[in-house]
Amino acid sequence: MTTESIIDSTPLFECRAETRISASPLEIYSVVSDLRRSSEWSPECRGGEWIGEPAAVGSVFRGENLRSEDVVAWAPLVRGTWYTEARVVAAEPGRTFRWVMLTHARENQESLWGFDIEPAGDGTSVLTHHFRMGHATEGIHKIVTGLDEDGRRRFVHDWSAKLVDDLDVTLARIKAVIEKSEKSGR
Repeated sequence: MTTESIIDSTPLFECRAETRISASPLEIYSVVSDLRRSSEWSPECRGGEWIGEPAAVGSVFRGENLRSEDVVAWAPLVRGTWYTEARVVAAEPGRTFRWVMLTHARENQESLWGFDIEPAGDGTSVLTHHFRMGHATEGIHKIVTGLDEDGRRRFVHDWSAKLVDDLDVTLARIKAVIEKSEKSGR
């Protein structure tokens, strides 16, 4: 009898969070689509460089990341500095910016990150940050290779909680960056 692993679930991860920001959709878009600035808000990404036109559909962003020892500390994760590549799949100024994580062979994976922006009136907008992983990425498969099914379930549970927290932290930091620059008149 073959039993399916939790890692074969689809979607494996799916989460979203939103916040209201005192700025126009275009002002917010100009910040969130500039992934080079991600060190200002991302819990792990320290910035990086564009391969192709910045923030354009089809362009690739090579991100530099830093993960501390305490992130899901028990799991066999990459720690310290590591690099990722992502391809922009949607770039509609003032509306949406989305990217998929790439394999080492630069193929799209079912790992989609994005921001959606909607005007909310009174000079504010709602920024939604979302993540969806359909099938497990090559990185997830590497992480869980040596884990039994209980370990895999624990990893999916703990990683889900980390993702939810990351979205909340990211939005709070983006809100602070944008509203601070609006107050200072930048």
